[in-house]
Amino acid sequence: MAYCSIAQAQEAGCTGSDAEVTAWIAAAQEAIERYTQQVFEPTSLVVVADVAPDGLVILPRRVRSVTAVMPVLEADDGPSLPASGYRVTSAAVLGQVDAVHLAWGGYDDLVAGAESYNGGWSGLLARWGADQVKVVGEFGYDEPPLLVQQACALLAAHLQAQAAPSDADAAQDPALQVDDEGNNVAIEDDTDAPSGVVAPSASTGSTQVDALLVAYLNRSLIEGV
Repeated sequence: MAYCSIAQAQEAGCTGSDAEVTAWIAAAQEAIERYTQQVFEPTSLVVVADVAPDGLVILPRRVRSVTAVMPVLEADDGPSLPASGYRVTSAAVLGQVDAVHLAWGGYDDLVAGAESYNGGWSGLLARWGADQVKVVGEFGYDEPPLLVQQACALLAAHLQAQAAPSDADAAQDPALQVDDEGNNVAIEDDTDAPSGVVAPSASTGSTQVDALLVAYLNRSLIEGV
């Protein structure tokens, strides 16, 4: 699912064939994810996050569901915690944060190392001594919010306009692919790009788009929660 439709991008000023407009939408979507540190469609991800002293693990994405939580140890990942070993909250619920809350209190006599006579969950997690956990699950919004759709359309047009070479540039670099309107339509192949959390960016490249997206910035990364 793209963050905006071809028609929306065209209305914002993006030109070219459907394939070319789709490529600019993909470039805009990538820039939006770098800037907000969010994904705006359901996406399966593996994220690694720090464990606070009270067992709180702030997640760097809007969480939808969690299928596995495992401590990150020096040698290898530790065993997955059973569902009773943690609680998940999502910012999709008003007043909540995207987080995994490890069960530091209580015990489970059916889990090796977390038995009541072994110190329960607190004893098990303390013996692991892991500063981070790996969380496997589904993250993102149900669908792109309207402001994100508008931002994506505007940014697709903006990126295309920024990439349009002058006649002199085109003459000096025959590798440039230019359409009839002077737009550079050569888009880099990003099929080998790594998935997951991408490096944050201070801006999408458009102050107008930045302003539209400010409400969707990942606060846990910005404020260091």
